Amino acid sequence: MAYVPGVALLAALVVGCSSGADSNANGADSKAGSPTVTPAPPGKYLTLPAPCRAVPRPTLKDLLPGAAELPVEQQEKVFRGAAAVTYDTDRKVGCSWKSDAPDATRSLSIDFERVVSYDPAVSDDDRADTVYAKKEKAAGLSSSETPGADAEKGTATAEEKGQKGEKEKGAGKSGDPAGDDDATASADPSASGDTDGSSGGSTGSPEDALPSRVLDGLGDAAFLQDLPTRAGSTAQRHTVSVVFRTSNVVVTVRYAEQPALITQTPDGRELQEKAQALARKLAETLSE
Repeated sequence: MAYVPGVALLAALVVGCSSGADSNANGADSKAGSPTVTPAPPGKYLTLPAPCRAVPRPTLKDLLPGAAELPVEQQEKVFRGAAAVTYDTDRKVGCSWKSDAPDATRSLSIDFERVVSYDPAVSDDDRADTVYAKKEKAAGLSSSETPGADAEKGTATAEEKGQKGEKEKGAGKSGDPAGDDDATASADPSASGDTDGSSGGSTGSPEDALPSRVLDGLGDAAFLQDLPTRAGSTAQRHTVSVVFRTSNVVVTVRYAEQPALITQTPDGRELQEKAQALARKLAETLSE
């Protein structure tokens, strides 16, 4: 008779352990408020284009006018370009071209960087946006600011200084309407025909008329950095960089001109227009 209660007790222990195990197994899934981690979506681009074939031959001829005058073999060498040294062509590639002409030297380079996030909570696009934002900040720009705001502020300051200077010169010229108009025109850069929000300066030179700025309608985000010749430099080199992001790829276009004579100044407006046109072509190619 003592054996039966022992069997009953053993059976009760087995049932209790089984129910406890089931309770623990289901408990982890049934806890209220338990977080569910969903991996961030991958970027749109899994590969990068061949950089030295990314720019069409007609475009290269336009950007490197001196190359068209070279012998055929030298032309081919120029248009072939030089691939950038990289250790991971799936992540970063680039190519550069250079053409020497009697009047000036033109150089062009493009770089593609495919950004990959190794954090499952951060998407490739968000990581690429961080990379792009650092480049924009390094250029002294911010997409959160309205383009041209600093320019308008600089113009207003120039006008105030001009008006103050005229007052300090005496009341003799203040009564001359023509004199007042001249003072206003010299203080206001827009009087020289600049209507695109340039900052500072009243010389009307290409460098002053086309400042670095954030661009609209190019990829997901873009900016242009204008680097004219530094004051006092003997080399009149002018470089324009256009950087844009489309999904998880960041593209940089650099276009520069250096005249053969130090008395000649590169046309900053032309350099900017051509650099932007190329950047838009590359963005369209990536989107195909």
